Amino acid sequence: MQFHSLHGVLPCEGIIGNDYEINVEMDVNCMMAEENDDLSGTINYADVYNIVKQEMSQPSKLIEHVAARIKKSIMSTYGDQIKKLSVEVRKKRPPVGGVVDYASVTVTN
Repeated sequence: MQFHSLHGVLPCEGIIGNDYEINVEMDVNCMMAEENDDLSGTINYADVYNIVKQEMSQPSKLIEHVAARIKKSIMSTYGDQIKKLSVEVRKKRPPVGGVVDYASVTVTN
């Protein structure tokens, strides 16, 4: 998932923002969906996208905080269906004084 958001420690990051990539990996039991071809037997990834979008719209200083909020929101909605959840937040071209493709953090339960 890709977003432009206002996360960062520097004041200018809260004004101009930056581009982010979010990767969400879930280990779920989706046997019902496999057998029945029915969305009710699995997790709707459009709903997961909307959860991530909501969390990305709330400015934070640290990407660790953003990743943890995303994980918490997904777990509060789908926790009974998720065996393992991993959320990676990648900040593209972070302002670190040199050429860096991205800074990233991954939180896992």
